[in-house]
Amino acid sequence: MPTNSSANSTSQHRRHGLDLARYLALIGMVIVNFDIVMVTSTTDKSGIAELFQGRAAALFIVLAGLGLGLSSRRALFNDTLSRTFRRSMFLLCLGLINMLVFDADIIHYYAFYFIFGVWFLRAGNGLLWLVTLALPLVFVSLILTLDYDLGWNWETYTYSGFWSPEGAIRNLFFNGWHPIFPWLSFFILGIWLSRLDLENRVNQIRLVFFGGAIAIASSVLSTLIMMPLKTLDAELAIFASTAPIPPMPLYMATGGATACYIIGLCLLVAPSLQKWKILDILTPAGRMTLSLYIAHILIGMGTLEALGLIGEQSAGQALFASTVFLVTTTLLAWLWSKSFKRGPLETLMRWVTS
Repeated sequence: MPTNSSANSTSQHRRHGLDLARYLALIGMVIVNFDIVMVTSTTDKSGIAELFQGRAAALFIVLAGLGLGLSSRRALFNDTLSRTFRRSMFLLCLGLINMLVFDADIIHYYAFYFIFGVWFLRAGNGLLWLVTLALPLVFVSLILTLDYDLGWNWETYTYSGFWSPEGAIRNLFFNGWHPIFPWLSFFILGIWLSRLDLENRVNQIRLVFFGGAIAIASSVLSTLIMMPLKTLDAELAIFASTAPIPPMPLYMATGGATACYIIGLCLLVAPSLQKWKILDILTPAGRMTLSLYIAHILIGMGTLEALGLIGEQSAGQALFASTVFLVTTTLLAWLWSKSFKRGPLETLMRWVTS
């Protein structure tokens, strides 16, 4: 039987591994968003930003579902339901305020992922997988019957009508940046992952192997069927896309599998990185992703705007700016962790919703 110290050690490694995965998701999110606001030419988009696009957000959402599943293990369902609803309302208010500054906000979507996802905590694994696989198919049926372009200006990537009831519902469930159909699949996948023994090295290796294999297979399949579909009809090619807009089934498979791969890899390497004290510097930022997400918009993009660097910049400049921001905030988060257990917004959310 494992001793208490060894059990605590493996649990600590799991926590550090998940914090590392959140940190990597933050890196991807910052690189993508800085690229969006700084580089307006589609011919000069960064290959690194393209690599992270949609994958970082998917990883964040899978980790959110995983976190909810883990936190609910030793709590009564009604207590989890109440706490989740209160925190969802906090995230919704924060996200809507952020929408006034940044159209591509993801936080208000988080609120609804939690509101809908919490009801699946008591569902069986079969139902979890059924819903995870069904949501992308529902989205395909919606895009075949509804106008996906409604509200969008694809030249500026802005969405009109969001603040109307009809526009808000359409944006939330169907054609927003991260709509419930099908992005809730990532959250439910995270709930399923929370039921695995993530301290088990075999499970970690399985996540890396199967996650990587499915991600590669989905990308290859997309490439193989894209050209024949383009030959038949250019519009049909979108159904084989692995781009996040619109989020077709092969994108969902690639995004979810990539998230599993990264989570498994972070769990695998966490013990070694902990011995080398590398995690002590990186994981505080991973525990403050809500604060740093808002910071990269208000402070990071605010600074870019003050310096006249919004739009018409090169991909290299965007990557340099995101690197400067990430290095700075990583060090600041590390210094903050010396005195405080949680980030500023994480602390505020806990205080307001307690």
